[in-house]
Amino acid sequence: MDLSPALAPVAALVGTWRGEGAGSYPTIDDFSYTDEVVFTDVGKPFLHYVQRSWSPDGTPMHTETGYLRIPEAGTAELILAQPMGQTELAEGTVTAEADALVVELQARLACSATAKHVDSTRRRYELAGNTLVTTFAMAAVGQPMTHHLYSRLQRV
Repeated sequence: MDLSPALAPVAALVGTWRGEGAGSYPTIDDFSYTDEVVFTDVGKPFLHYVQRSWSPDGTPMHTETGYLRIPEAGTAELILAQPMGQTELAEGTVTAEADALVVELQARLACSATAKHVDSTRRRYELAGNTLVTTFAMAAVGQPMTHHLYSRLQRV
C-alpha cells in the first residue's frame, strides 16, 4: 500500500518508537517511565497514532489513540481520545529544522464530567535520524501551561 501523498511531510514518523521518559508537574511527584509511540499507515490520508507508557516495574501508566492529519502543506492536526475522559483537537505545524522533522501542536480539550480538568496542551515531536524526542506541556487542575513530559525514543 502506498502512503497518501498528503502524508509525505511526516512519512518518516511511520513505525514504532520506544524509549525512556521523565515526567513532572507542580501537583505530583516526579516520575520516570518507558514510552512507546506508534504511527501506522492505514492507506488513507492520515496516520493512526497510539501512545502507551509503563512504570519502571512494567505497570501500565497511560495510553491514548488518535489520528495525525496533514490537511495542507506545513500544517498538522492530531485528534486524540484518552481513557481518562479527555479528547484533544490539536492543531499546529510541520517543519524541517536543521536536519529534523518537527511537529508542534496546541490543543483544545473536552473533558467528561468525571475527568481531571485540562484546559489545553502543547505537544512537540522532533525526529532526527532514528531518534524521536517528544515533549508535552499542559494547563490543568488550576496550573498555567507547564512542562509535564519528555521522552527520547528510538525506532524499534
